[in-house]
Amino acid sequence: MTLDKFHEECGVVAIYGHPEASKLAYLGLYALQHRGQESAGICTSDGAALHCHKSMGHVNDIFTGEVLRKLPGPLAIGHTRYSTAGDTVLQNAQPFQVTCNKGQIALAHNGNIVNAGELRQELGRRGSIFQASSDTEVVLHLLARSSERTLAGALRDALLQLEGAFSLVCVAGDRVIVARDPQGFRPLAVGEMEVPGGRQAYVFASETCAFDLIGAVYLHDVAPGEMIMVGPEGMTRERFAPQRPLAQCVFEHVYFSRPDSIVFGRAVEESREEMGRLLARECPADADLVVPVPDSGVAAAVGYSAESGLPFRQALIRNHYVGRTFIEPSQAIRDFGVKLKLNPVRHLLHGKRVILVDDSIVRGTTSRKIVRMVRQAGATEVHLRISCPPTISPCFYGVDTPNRGELIASSHSVEEIRRFVEADSLCYLSLESLRKAVADRRGEYCYACYTGDYPTDLVNVEELIASSKKQY
Repeated sequence: MTLDKFHEECGVVAIYGHPEASKLAYLGLYALQHRGQESAGICTSDGAALHCHKSMGHVNDIFTGEVLRKLPGPLAIGHTRYSTAGDTVLQNAQPFQVTCNKGQIALAHNGNIVNAGELRQELGRRGSIFQASSDTEVVLHLLARSSERTLAGALRDALLQLEGAFSLVCVAGDRVIVARDPQGFRPLAVGEMEVPGGRQAYVFASETCAFDLIGAVYLHDVAPGEMIMVGPEGMTRERFAPQRPLAQCVFEHVYFSRPDSIVFGRAVEESREEMGRLLARECPADADLVVPVPDSGVAAAVGYSAESGLPFRQALIRNHYVGRTFIEPSQAIRDFGVKLKLNPVRHLLHGKRVILVDDSIVRGTTSRKIVRMVRQAGATEVHLRISCPPTISPCFYGVDTPNRGELIASSHSVEEIRRFVEADSLCYLSLESLRKAVADRRGEYCYACYTGDYPTDLVNVEELIASSKKQY
């Protein structure tokens, strides 16, 4: 997925019981940088007070050694953000912090709360004042206004009012609390690591790749509808709500998560290679080599190559050092944005019939530029293969998708899309095969972006109707 496609969502981490909690949170966020590159923040607790720092930009630029030294304490939570709700401003950077009758509390979450607008209006009528436009602040206000006396009780009270997707981390005083929505839209993993002296520290993160970096051992996931509290008394687990039919985001396995992570209890690399194998069975092509669109198309291309027997070649090279801003030449260069990030290996492509594997097509404009680039490098044929079904509907659960009118597959046939992207052939993985690839035998994933069938009642139907009227 490149350039004009879905944007990354958010990533969260939490640390309990480690003397270098802020450094571990920083490293965890560094491993989760792919989930959000807009802003990042860390809040720590030394038992007496919270210490927070957040800023716009990348994790490595924000958290210098000097900054981390000002974040003391053995407890920490962290967040890296791409805006799926709220504006791109520092006020929306997480974690959010408040001082109320429950003490000092900091909170961050990954996901999108679909009834946040209604809750914000009601809280406003009751006198709440909002500093930001993020739905995370709504959760903090609900918590602060709760009549429950304990932090755990107040958080439980707040969570029961939410509809939609949230994997949430909270720190206050001497404890860390994490929770996951009852349908399990977004991942949240639990791990542990040894602390000098033989004690155990607990860690939580959106993906297990964060555990690998800090030397933690993956234990299990936070269960949907579960709240876990870690304090001086140890770890306690409880269900704050009955588990509802699961709706784990399948796009975590298609694109979001790093291939070296375990997400929803399944290795992401395994899912993606299986997508490629099934794609090769469903959509063969008479060609010379299989080429991934880096980086998200690599694992599926490996699977496609293995199943088809065609050689795998990394004939598109990605520049990993491209920043968010750059100076364009004053003289217009066609498709400059794509050329800045991808460059063809011409001697591999010249005179070849190429199968180009990518994870999705959203608007189609980037795919067309990449197909043109491969042809200009000398490929005689370009057969585009997509390792998921056509994306026809926007997401309301934490994926910053375009509206329905901008999704090319919502109003165009596969053949029309093929002509638009200028490929010799185009084929998508079927929904049935996607289910097989993620081993979804009991209907535990959300496929709304491919089906338009949303797993919650409170999606913004008016926005859906309005966006569907827009022309591609």
